[in-house]
Amino acid sequence: MADWLGNSLGIYTESLQTYGRRAEVLASNLSNADTPGYKARDIDFRSALAAASGGGVMRGTHTQHIMRGQAGVQADLLYRTPQQPSLDGNTVESPVEQAAFADNAVRFQASLRFLDGSIKTMLLAIKGE
Repeated sequence: MADWLGNSLGIYTESLQTYGRRAEVLASNLSNADTPGYKARDIDFRSALAAASGGGVMRGTHTQHIMRGQAGVQADLLYRTPQQPSLDGNTVESPVEQAAFADNAVRFQASLRFLDGSIKTMLLAIKGE
């Protein structure tokens, strides 16, 4: 039943996890905006989502192997290149990070609404309405 439910919800669950992880990274950037030498990071959303949804080749050949979905979002953190470098080596540009965080939040909310719609549709089908 769990596999059926997970497959029915589609990519929305993986996208929510990936957007959540990206929000953590962007929040870390914003909180370290005044830390000398801090390097701003970000997640390549497309590759992270592809990895989370099984886009990468992953095969379990032993019962102790970690299967897809158990380890959470595994994403490579990329370093952001600043448009205007600072003297202290910090690469965080607050307006850029704030815009990225807001965009990520809107996309998270959209995925959440799609997931909510899918769940409501399944409930209607189960109830026979």
